[in-house]
Amino acid sequence: MTSKHILISGASIAGPALAYWLRRHGFTATVVERAPALRDGGYAVDFRGDVHFTVLRRMGIMADVERLRTHMGDMSHVNAAGKKVATIPSGMFSGDLEILRGDLARILYDATKDHTEYLFDDSITAIAEDADGVEVTFERATPRRFDLVVGADGLHSNVRALAFGPERDFIEDLGVYLAIFTLDNHLGLDHTGQMYGVPGKMIGVYSARHNTEAKALLYFGSPPLSYDRRDVEQQKKIVAEAFDGVGWETPRLLAAMGDAPDFYFDSISQVHLDTWSRGRVALLGDAAYCPSPLSGMGTGLAVVGAYVLAGELAAAGGDHRAGFAAYQEAMRQYVAGCQKAGQGVAKWTIPESRFMAWFLNQNYRLLPYIPWKGLMIRSVRRTASAITLKPYDRGRA
Repeated sequence: MTSKHILISGASIAGPALAYWLRRHGFTATVVERAPALRDGGYAVDFRGDVHFTVLRRMGIMADVERLRTHMGDMSHVNAAGKKVATIPSGMFSGDLEILRGDLARILYDATKDHTEYLFDDSITAIAEDADGVEVTFERATPRRFDLVVGADGLHSNVRALAFGPERDFIEDLGVYLAIFTLDNHLGLDHTGQMYGVPGKMIGVYSARHNTEAKALLYFGSPPLSYDRRDVEQQKKIVAEAFDGVGWETPRLLAAMGDAPDFYFDSISQVHLDTWSRGRVALLGDAAYCPSPLSGMGTGLAVVGAYVLAGELAAAGGDHRAGFAAYQEAMRQYVAGCQKAGQGVAKWTIPESRFMAWFLNQNYRLLPYIPWKGLMIRSVRRTASAITLKPYDRGRA
């Protein structure tokens, strides 16, 4: 092995998944995370098709994911009075297996914590590469040397900014913003959810953790916004102003937003780079190829990408040049298909006009009866499975 000790930035999904596979292949991983602890809460994420399930089984976490799955049923589309006007089959939005993002992060952390060093409440401030490795400077920890650095730190990747350039060069804004937070299950939802839409906006509420709580999702169309990503109160104000005067349960949701402990706000965007590596630095998951939350592919891409990146580094004997190139070659077409699944979805999810809102409602009403509904679900599953996984060395422990 020419590259033994690898620093990973990001402790959400992609980072710990990579740490797991690196250890299986004989590498040593350190994970640095800006947050002071694992992030709980978050929206539900899903897995689709054989490829996703194969990776989960090879990691030995399939039973844990099954145990904490949401068991979400069909979603109801309602009018302003709360009356159901259409039903959306669960397979359209929750995939084959759905789990809360925070629960999945905990499973991955528990599977790696005994053999992976985690540095919470810290982040990378500088990366200096030479012929023998990478000198990394942190906000809190003393500088250290690593053989490689991997940015698995999301849409607004710090590693990508340090090693590749400003995010404006790589992020494609799809014209929609999303807020998510936890609140009481005041609607009494039983493994289901409700959606309400008006031109330019979509509001959703669904039950979580065996109906003991609920998640609110608020989407709205907008040109690019300028705001401080660390100023939560400013972000809540943006959301409150965007949804002022919207009916249904919206006023109650906005009131609950004020006290939400896990408020999340961001743009719906994709990330496009010509290359996912530069020297001894590589990118993984949303940092490299975010397909947008509307695609339903982000989490699956993260775990598949982690499997492939670690496997190709091992197959190359730790030679990062060969390993990174093989990783990109193996994943490029698969990533393109998953990103395509997220393009154009925003206009259907958040209609821009009253006519489009009406047209969308008619489609929702007809959806349970159209003969090609199953074909639509199977098409998404095929996209999620459109990669052949190499076995690499599954026998290594």
